[in-house]
Amino acid sequence: MAFDVVRLEPRYLDALAELFRACECPCFCRYWHFEGDKNAWLARCAESPQVNEAELRADVVRGEARSRGLLAFGAENRGVEQSDSSFGGLGAQPPSETDVAGYMKLAPRASLPKLRARPVYRALDLGSDDGVLSIGCMLVRPDMRGRGVARALVVHAIEMARAEHIRAIEAYPHALPNLGSHEIWMGPHDMLVSLGFVRVAGDDAYPVLRFTLQP
Repeated sequence: MAFDVVRLEPRYLDALAELFRACECPCFCRYWHFEGDKNAWLARCAESPQVNEAELRADVVRGEARSRGLLAFGAENRGVEQSDSSFGGLGAQPPSETDVAGYMKLAPRASLPKLRARPVYRALDLGSDDGVLSIGCMLVRPDMRGRGVARALVVHAIEMARAEHIRAIEAYPHALPNLGSHEIWMGPHDMLVSLGFVRVAGDDAYPVLRFTLQP
């Protein structure tokens, strides 16, 4: 199946919100930006998911680097051609909310300090943040899993990064046994490796993988 991958822009926010609801995921990609403790985060997701959604929408409208990402739409279902390397969008035709297949947070590593502060990563020497993008999370619609959505998102991320002279893309997959598809929220380890990501740090369960575009 072909996918049309585009940058996350304000005009796609309704489609993105529908994806989170379809996945029954109340976080709206705010975990890395929430400053409270674990219990407060769980309470926010259980009781006030609309706050997470509002924060995500506000970030995207303002163009905050920490909330940059890519969306994949099922191009075959919509009869459109895949977008070019400019990732400018789907032309004049607005996407249907039900056509969104997946989302990937792709933000500058420097904009995600909470990720680097996690116990499994904080002691690692990963070098300078300059020119490094981090895959902060991935979300694929349940009925679209196993069809190559995550791969399409990563392939387009590499193409975009190469065109924009990004130094490297990092991923932080959980390489634990018996993970369900809904639990691979940091990206599938084996798929990332198959695309050329190489382990540069971390342990077997929590490796740091990097795709280097420039030395």
